[in-house]
Amino acid sequence: MPISIALAGNPNCGKTTMFNMLTGSRQYVGNRPGVTVEQKTGQLRNHKGVAVVDLPGIYSLSPYTMEEVVARDYLQKQHPDVIVNLVDASNIERNLYLTTQLWEIGLPVLIALNMIDVAEKNGDKIDVDKLSRLLDCEIVPTSALHGEGLGTLCESAIRMAKRGETRTHFCRFSPLVEAALSKIAALIAPDAGTLHMRYRTVKVFERDKKVMEDLGLSAEKRGAIEAIIKKCETAYDDDSDS
Repeated sequence: MPISIALAGNPNCGKTTMFNMLTGSRQYVGNRPGVTVEQKTGQLRNHKGVAVVDLPGIYSLSPYTMEEVVARDYLQKQHPDVIVNLVDASNIERNLYLTTQLWEIGLPVLIALNMIDVAEKNGDKIDVDKLSRLLDCEIVPTSALHGEGLGTLCESAIRMAKRGETRTHFCRFSPLVEAALSKIAALIAPDAGTLHMRYRTVKVFERDKKVMEDLGLSAEKRGAIEAIIKKCETAYDDDSDS
C-alpha cells in the first residue's frame, strides 16, 4: 500500500531543506486549486511507494492565512498516513503550539526535533527521552542541513504509518473548558461523525466559521453551543479562542 508522509511546521524550521534531503530531485511543485500557495510532493529516496508532501510553513491551523487554509485542508481531506512535525530545537515552546493542534486532528504525529545542532551550539541541552514522555509522542533529533537523524526519522515515520494508529491523547484544558467541550462534542457528533472529532470540537468552541459551515449545524444547535461558549467566556472574562 502507498504511504503518504506530510511535513508540517513553522516557517524557517528547516522543513524545505528536509524535504529536499528526503526526496532529492524526485519532486514536483503544484498549486492548490484556486490559490497560489505551493505544495511540493516527492518520492522518499530508496523507498518506493512512499510519498512526501511539504506543506506550507504555518504557525497554527486557524484559517488566518492562505497557507494555513491549504495546510489544514490537506490534513483533513487527504488524510496522510503520518504527520512529521518539524520543531525548531532552538525555539521549542513557540513551535509546540502547532504540535498541539496537529494532535487534535487525530492522525499519527512524529516530531522531528530539527536544528538540534544549532541548539547544542547555543549551549542548550535537551533531554529528548524526557520530552518524549511528557508529550507522549515519539521524537527524533535531526539536522536537516547536515542530514543527521534522517534515516531514523524515515524508519520511524514508515513504521507509524504502517501501524495506522490514531492519536487519542491530547492537551487538556481546565475542567470548565473540558466540560464545555464534552457538551459541544455531544451536540455535533451526529453531524461530525468520529473523524477529527477533537479538532472539530475545539474549533467549534473557538467559533471557527469554516468548521461550523462544514458541519451544517441547525440553528437550535448553534444556539445551544453559543450558550455553552458564553458561559466559559464569562467565567474567564476572555474570548473562547484565547
